[in-house]
Amino acid sequence: MRQLASTALKRLNRTWRRRLSHRLCLVLHGVQSPYNVGAIVRTAATMGVDELYLSGQTATPRHANAQRVAMGTDRYLNVETFEDASAAIVRARSSGYRVVALELADEATPIQDCALGADVCIVVGNEDHGLSVAHLAACDAAMYIPQFGKVGSLNVSAAVAVACYEVRRQQVGSTPMVF
Repeated sequence: MRQLASTALKRLNRTWRRRLSHRLCLVLHGVQSPYNVGAIVRTAATMGVDELYLSGQTATPRHANAQRVAMGTDRYLNVETFEDASAAIVRARSSGYRVVALELADEATPIQDCALGADVCIVVGNEDHGLSVAHLAACDAAMYIPQFGKVGSLNVSAAVAVACYEVRRQQVGSTPMVF
């Protein structure tokens, strides 16, 4: 076994992109660390996120520390800023997305049991406080990532990466790729 050469990797990624038939959107509300925003931007670019909506006190992807982590991948995203997550959620819903909060909440569904096979918008909140009750209520559903260790939550950028992967996994299926 050996690593893929540049051309083979590009071909593989093109093949995966062609299998996408649904859109993915992210709402970041109050994600204050530019390092987290940069990591989320990079993940969003690799997962083919169509829209990135920023609200509240979310750090800008143009911040030097966000750029250091994102490595310029924000150029592949359509980024919009909103005063509040409610406005971003309204925009996502009016654009045809099913809006799903990623939050440790009492009525949330485990991520693997949440129906994510259509156009989906994932909403995440502040690193410390998460989403407000009002923002959770504005979403169509809520999901959480089951935790098996002694720590009860993931870093917001890691959680977004897991959620984006699960959305795309459900959308493209699990057919093996041959290259």
